[in-house]
Order: sequence, then C-alpha cells, then structure tokens
Amino acid sequence: MTILFAWRYFKGKKTTNAINLIAWISILAIAVGAAALILVLSVFNGFEDLVKSLYADFYTDIRVAPAQNKFLTLTPAQLKQIKGVGGVRQISTIAEEKAVLVNDEYQSIIYLKGVDEAYTQVSGLAKHVFKGKYDPGTVDKPLLFLGAGIENAVGVESGMNITPLTVYLPNLKAKNFSGLDALNSYNANVSGSFVLQQEFDNKYAITNIAFVKYMLDLGEDQYSAVEIALLNNAETDLVVERVQKLLGPQFKVETRYQQNQSLYTVMQVEKWVIYGILSLILVVAAFNMIGALTMLVLEKQKDIAVLKAMGANERYIQRIFLNEGFVLAAVGGGAGILVAIAICLLQIKFKLLKLSGGSFIIDYYPVKMVPTDFLLVIATVSIISVLAAWIPALKASRQMFSLKS
Repeated sequence: MTILFAWRYFKGKKTTNAINLIAWISILAIAVGAAALILVLSVFNGFEDLVKSLYADFYTDIRVAPAQNKFLTLTPAQLKQIKGVGGVRQISTIAEEKAVLVNDEYQSIIYLKGVDEAYTQVSGLAKHVFKGKYDPGTVDKPLLFLGAGIENAVGVESGMNITPLTVYLPNLKAKNFSGLDALNSYNANVSGSFVLQQEFDNKYAITNIAFVKYMLDLGEDQYSAVEIALLNNAETDLVVERVQKLLGPQFKVETRYQQNQSLYTVMQVEKWVIYGILSLILVVAAFNMIGALTMLVLEKQKDIAVLKAMGANERYIQRIFLNEGFVLAAVGGGAGILVAIAICLLQIKFKLLKLSGGSFIIDYYPVKMVPTDFLLVIATVSIISVLAAWIPALKASRQMFSLKS
C-alpha cells in the first residue's frame, strides 16, 4: 500500500513546478551515475580480460620452480609422475637466465628462455609472431625468437640480419666473476619476433633448452622450472595440491594467479577505486533527492494529516516517503542501466569507440558485461536512495500537520 502511495505521488501533479523539476534532475543524476558505473566497469572488465589473456599466453596454468635455489633437479621418472597427475594436459621443461645480446655496437640485457619441444603445447606465445617464424633452433644452431622491443634495441630485423648476434651468458663454473672466463658466448641467428605485451616484448628471447643448458653447464636433470598446462575441466587448486604433495616442500608450485599476484591485486584495487570515484555521482544525486523529497513532504501536508487522522502511525508515513525514494531510484537507475546495456551491446558489435594512438594490440575499447557489476550498481543505488530518503521520511513521520494548513 505504501508503494502505491509513493507511485501516485511520483506520477501526480504538484502545485509547485520546482518539485517536479528537482525530482527529474535527481532521476537524471541517478541515471547518469548508474550508466557511468556500468559502462566504466564493463570497459575495465574488457581490459582486464585482455590483459589476463595476454599474460595467459606467456604464463602457464601452473609453474614448478625451486623454493630456494636457482635451479631444480627432476629425473625423467619425476617428470613422468607430474605429467601423470590428474588434470595435467602437458608439461614443458624450462632453462632460463639473464643474458647480454650484442649486435655490433648495439646491445641489450635480456632474459634468455630455453624451451623444449612441448612448449608450444603449454604456452600461446608462438601464436603472437610479429615477423619471421617461431623456431628455437638446435643446440648446434641456436635460433632466437625475440620480443619486438629487444629486436628494436639491438637493431636487427628477423630474416634480414647478415651477421649473427652474440649471446653472453654467465659461466656458473667461473672462479672469478670479474675475469675473462666470467661469461660464455655463442653466436645465434634470429628466427622471428613476437608482440605480446610490452613487459615481455622488451625482456624475453626464446631459444631451445639444450642450448641454454649447454651454455650454463647444467646437468641433464637440471632445469629452471617446469611449466604445466591443464585440461579445461581441471581444478587448478586441486592439481597444485597434488603436484606439491608429489614433489615436496623444496619445490614451489604456483598457479597463474600466484605467478602474477601483484598484477591481479593492482587490477582489483583499481576497479574498486574507479567504483568509489564514480559512486560520488550518485552521492550528488542523493542531495537532489533529499531536496525533492523534502519539498514533496511540504506539498503533501494535508495528505499526511488525513492519513494520521485515519490511524496511520509514524512508521507507515515514513515507509511512504522511503518508497518514494525507491521509486525515484528505480526509475533513474533502471533507465541508466538500460542505456548502459544498449551502449555496451553497440560497442561489442560495432566497436564504435576507438582507442587513440594506435600502439595498443587492439584499436577499440573492449567491453565485457558482468552480472555481479549490475548487482553491485543496483545495491549501490538502493543504499544511497534509502540514505537520501531517510531524513525527509523521518521528518514527515514526526511532524504534526493540520488539516487546515
């Protein structure tokens, strides 16, 4: 019944046009705030998914690394056991070390990552070829698959370098690291380059694991890490638990999230900060709502007096004006959400809004609508509307109005 009163007050004519004007301004402000929240959160979700997909093409589902030392030792039997764990699709052994890449007067410090033949089955890096092709070569004829940033830094172009590049790696058996024997060097050609994400493009070069192990004088069973790809229906945490139990505490078994925990934490913090800032629009709308409801209380003095004369208590009167706040919020919030959905669908289908600069991997704003964002916005609008309507509603319930007024 109180909702019916609130709806009639919303639709009914007021003696003062200012009341209608302020009410519609508050509705418009709520609509703008709700639409802005949905749109910005959806675009943020789109970028978050894009970044995660790029990182997912480099970082595998699970990574096994030494808990303390730089290298780990795993026998073929242990590797077979890891591959046999339920949920594991494929494994790849890795040997990685910092290196210096030299091309005449150009040089760059890189991370040289040696991979085995199964690497393309656990990582999507080979799908991001920019020039040339993905080919890590052999131990005798190593080839480098460079990040595009490294390619520019050393002044080389895939397939067009006349002289090979020189790779310098630390000699782990050197007794004097400041002497001439501190580094091992070898010549290698470039097979191709990749563009994935600036962090990787400027940092990594891929080659075969046999070459890196030879340069570092690693043993047959020594590796930097083992990267694991899971089946689509596998439970990551369960697989991590099984692998950790199999290998013991001297190994560190991490999910993709744990490998990039700082990145994912920052993205979540950014999302909540954006939500907090945009919620201020709704707070501004709340002040308009307070003004509209306060004037409506003064407008409906006779109605309140009649209702009290008929036996309505203070709580009943208060609920009427609280529901009036809900009506304003529902109209404004509902309209804003519908507009936001329409804009998101248009952006998803036609990609109307373009990114400027042309240096990103895509040229449009990615959008992803998430149901929890809609629930969050609805809850935010509802809470703010209740808080805004509370003061006028309380005032209406406690004041005594005369039928003659």
